Amino acid sequence: MKTRFLLLFSILLIILLSASPAWENEVNAQSPKKFAVLLQRVYLDGEVSEECIEETIWSMEDFWSKYENWQLVNMDSHQFVFKQEMDDISPLLKANGYFGVSDEGILGVYNGKPNKSNIIQSFFQIDLEKLESTQQKSLQNGIPIKNKNRYVEVLETFKSLDTNNLAN
Repeated sequence: MKTRFLLLFSILLIILLSASPAWENEVNAQSPKKFAVLLQRVYLDGEVSEECIEETIWSMEDFWSKYENWQLVNMDSHQFVFKQEMDDISPLLKANGYFGVSDEGILGVYNGKPNKSNIIQSFFQIDLEKLESTQQKSLQNGIPIKNKNRYVEVLETFKSLDTNNLAN
C-alpha cells in the first residue's frame, strides 16, 4: 500500500511539476506566494485533528520537502491539504479517555467516565457473563486511557470476549 502511494505521489508530483513550469517560475521569479495548508492528523482511535496554517512559498522544492512525510490529499490554486496517519492515540483520549461498557454490553471509549451521553467510539459487544467481577466493575467505572499501549492492551484483553468471535 505504501509503495503504491509513493508511486502515485511521484507520478502526481512529476505531472504537476512538468505541467506547470510557469507557476514554478512565477513562485521563484517573483515575490513568494502564500497558500493555505490544511494538515489532517488521523489517530489510531479514529479521531481526526485539523490544523490550518498559512505558508509562504519561496521554493516549491523546499515546500515539498517540508511535507515529505505527509500524504497530499487535495490541492487547488489557494490551498494544499495533507494527511498523516499517526501511530498514536489522540490528545483527547490521552487527556480524558476511558474504556467502558454500555448497558447492552458494547465496549466503547468515552470522553470522561462512562455514561450514555459521552461515548466517542463503539467497538464490539462483549459477553458480560464471561467477565470476572473485577473486570465488570472496572468497565462500569471506566478504565482510563493514558497512552497507546494501554489503549491496545485493553482492546486485546476484551477482544476474546467479543460475542461475534464466540459465535464462530
